[in-house]
Amino acid sequence: MILVTGATGPVGREVARLLCGKRPLRLLARDPGRVRVTGPGVETVRADYADRASLDAALRGVDAALLVTNRVTEPDDARFVRAARDAGVRHVVKLSMLAVTEPAADDLITRTQCRNEDVIRESGLAWTFLRARTFMSNTLSWAPGIRTEGVVRALYGTSRVACVDPRDIAAVAVRALTEPGRHEGRAYGLSGPEAISAADQTAQLAQILGRPLRFEELTRSEAEEQLLRRHPRPVAEAFLASAERQRAGAKATVLPTVRHLTGRPARTFRDWAADHAAAFA
Repeated sequence: MILVTGATGPVGREVARLLCGKRPLRLLARDPGRVRVTGPGVETVRADYADRASLDAALRGVDAALLVTNRVTEPDDARFVRAARDAGVRHVVKLSMLAVTEPAADDLITRTQCRNEDVIRESGLAWTFLRARTFMSNTLSWAPGIRTEGVVRALYGTSRVACVDPRDIAAVAVRALTEPGRHEGRAYGLSGPEAISAADQTAQLAQILGRPLRFEELTRSEAEEQLLRRHPRPVAEAFLASAERQRAGAKATVLPTVRHLTGRPARTFRDWAADHAAAFA
């Protein structure tokens, strides 16, 4: 049995879709009503990392698990690992981030992911880390501005990032979850096939949508104000620090891991945008 957490997010949902009908599968969600993957051998359970009883039930009979966490103020990874170890889980595949390998990255989110990796590494469980670069799907946050104004607003619009399609992360996760003995103790850095700027992404979206779009550069204070509307200050400051590292070139490196592990090239942003054009239309 494989357990997939984060089953309503871009990576977990795609892992579930790829495994549906091929392996016995249990999908964990705080709100099972939001899970969209169903099929033979697929079970959806309600659970929360802070509820040990629900974790115990979700992990019963599980051999391998995809672990996705995103609450930086909660010890969700430690809670999950304790329950997984007690349940006899063999292998945890953890969705992490490439920033943990950057010496200059010392923001709250990166420190949290470093601690999470340490917790898993020290747990005694077999592990695989998927250290992903920025998700291409993050640009979905631009959709309201594109639909209503034809405008994309972002900070440091000419800085480049080798963003990655969540579907490619999921393809690597499936390999790690279903090929015992090949991926344990490995940390995989995952990027897209090119480094691209927000301004270039805007231009590509305009071509795909067949309508003019305008890119507007945010000032740092404008970006900070927007972030603080949605996040606590330490999280907003972490995003701003990440943007500064991107401006310095820390996120432009292209890695060959997706091709090496899946046998096909990583998808480009244009590929991703064409497949998700309806979200911006």
